[in-house]
Amino acid sequence: MHSFILLFFAVVTTTFGFGQDNPEIIVTIGDHAIAKEEFVRLYDKNNKLLLDEAEKKSPSDYMDLLINFKLKVLEAERLGYDTLPGFVNELSTYRKELAKPYLTAVHYTEEMVKTAYERMQTEVNVSHILLLAKEDASPKDTLETYMQLLNLRRQLEDGSDFETLALNYSEDPSAKQNKGKLGYFSAFQMVYPFEDAAYKMNVGQVSYPVRTKFGYHLIKVNNKRAARGQIKVAHIMKEIDEHTSEEATSQGNQQLDSLLLELENGADFAEKARLHSDDQRSASSGGTLSWFSSSGMMPEFAEPAFALQQDGDLSPVIRTPYGWHIIKRLEHRPIPTFDEVEDFLAEKIRNNPEISQHNAERFIQNLKGEYDFKQDEQVLDELIKELKTAIKSNTLETFQLANPNQVLFHFADQQATAGDLLAYLRRKAGGPKSAAMPQTYNSFVFERLRQYEDSRLEAKYPEFRYLVQEYHDGILLFNISEDEIWNAAVQDSTGLVAFYEKNKSKYQWDERFHGWSIKCDNLEAKDFIDAVFDEDSEIQAAELRDQMKDYLGEVNAEVEFGFFEKGQDPLVDYLVWNAPKPDNFLDGLHFVRGNRVPPQVKTLQEAKGLYVSDYQNKLEKMWLKELRKRYKIKVNKKLLKGIEQHQ
Repeated sequence: MHSFILLFFAVVTTTFGFGQDNPEIIVTIGDHAIAKEEFVRLYDKNNKLLLDEAEKKSPSDYMDLLINFKLKVLEAERLGYDTLPGFVNELSTYRKELAKPYLTAVHYTEEMVKTAYERMQTEVNVSHILLLAKEDASPKDTLETYMQLLNLRRQLEDGSDFETLALNYSEDPSAKQNKGKLGYFSAFQMVYPFEDAAYKMNVGQVSYPVRTKFGYHLIKVNNKRAARGQIKVAHIMKEIDEHTSEEATSQGNQQLDSLLLELENGADFAEKARLHSDDQRSASSGGTLSWFSSSGMMPEFAEPAFALQQDGDLSPVIRTPYGWHIIKRLEHRPIPTFDEVEDFLAEKIRNNPEISQHNAERFIQNLKGEYDFKQDEQVLDELIKELKTAIKSNTLETFQLANPNQVLFHFADQQATAGDLLAYLRRKAGGPKSAAMPQTYNSFVFERLRQYEDSRLEAKYPEFRYLVQEYHDGILLFNISEDEIWNAAVQDSTGLVAFYEKNKSKYQWDERFHGWSIKCDNLEAKDFIDAVFDEDSEIQAAELRDQMKDYLGEVNAEVEFGFFEKGQDPLVDYLVWNAPKPDNFLDGLHFVRGNRVPPQVKTLQEAKGLYVSDYQNKLEKMWLKELRKRYKIKVNKKLLKGIEQHQ
């Protein structure tokens, strides 16, 4: 019942103290005022949630519901229900859950899944320059790396060649061979911050420094093209490497030229692969490789593979860094539909820690910008050196700061001192690690920003404020209603009996049948039952079944005894009230024994649920009458009438 009450009364709850500077007040209840704008919002929300248009309330009817609801909430507050530990804990738990989406940038929304699917449609060709930076690098080292890349970017703007700079400055080991060229990639094939930056850029554009777990990157988008789905191929390879002689290299090429001619004349590709391919992993399966996309395989192999137009087509002999190849197309499949991969993409996003970290960092940066975050880099660098020394020497608990009130950073109307950071380090579970100080400091900053943001959610997000208030009022309503109405009605047995005596004609039985409904499978069972009834007409149903089992070896009949209402038993309906004959009716074997019972008043026990509900309604009306005397109510009828005229 708790969840039902909260759900129902979420549509009639309200909040006070927010909105326009001079709102038009439509109703005051005690000392609490509700603005016209808020009343209209709640009224519209209530009617949108209705499943049956016939249940739609007029503004006047809704006003009565709202007043009754708020009276109970105000009474609960007067009696201190909102100070009870159970209420405080429940509301706090709910608010924490409700606040989570507002306190992180990690939203596993349909929009993110659709973005991932859109990226699957496109492959991006990029080059990059990487400067390595450890994830636990100090702010000073991180800033130096960042500024170095900014300098390289300025050189590019002044006309320097990207490949030359990548060759001279990039710390990606492959840059010596590829001059920073990474080729094509698609969604989920690069670390997420790198992917995210590349997909958001135009062809020819160079990024500002992008942070990943490897360091900082300058990314240049060389080209974009439509993704080409996936392909499955088989190949025959003759291996070559840097130690292979020119003669052996030429011989391998000639061998594949001869094999290609045989294949074009009808030779079996799988058999030739098993006999001649140097790729031992695929040779045993006839040269078959796993499915791959055009961006998921080296371009020297992928391009000729995707150039094959039909299943069964053969490529010319092609060369890759691994050797000479003949490729046979086996099957091609286009990019799947969104419905086919939606669940897969959602799971991929949820389980990608880089997406979580990237979005968390972006969230922090947004807060820093919004609240004008400023940090004293010199003070921070000196403090971190001191703290690292204390951590390494295991003296953090006794370490004394020279100036604990020195401000590390400030934002909005908040500030954090060196002493605040030291206290944070001391309470961290397991203790901080010296090498992880930069991350620990970032966690401290995030905690302070997050706490401040949490304190402002009600002011920043009206819908969040409404939901918290709705839950607040809903819990109070449930708790006080439980005490004043529901439990009171159940526990007041004397009052319930008196209420029943005054209203006992309200719930009555229609005509019923009292007796037996019996369906026998055979004549022997019926004769046995008739004999038992002749001997003992008061026998119980369970005893009758036991005697049948003892005498006949099994129960060969369906035997029911009691009161039967119309519609309860098809056999009784047919034989007592002339209803249609039941399916599989056996004349002479299916029968009833008993009498009709005229309409009669239900006892309190028989209709207890109904009378308890009615008694609760009576108690509620009496309670509301008392509350309307305690709290002065004033409705602006002119405003209410204006709302009704616009419905």
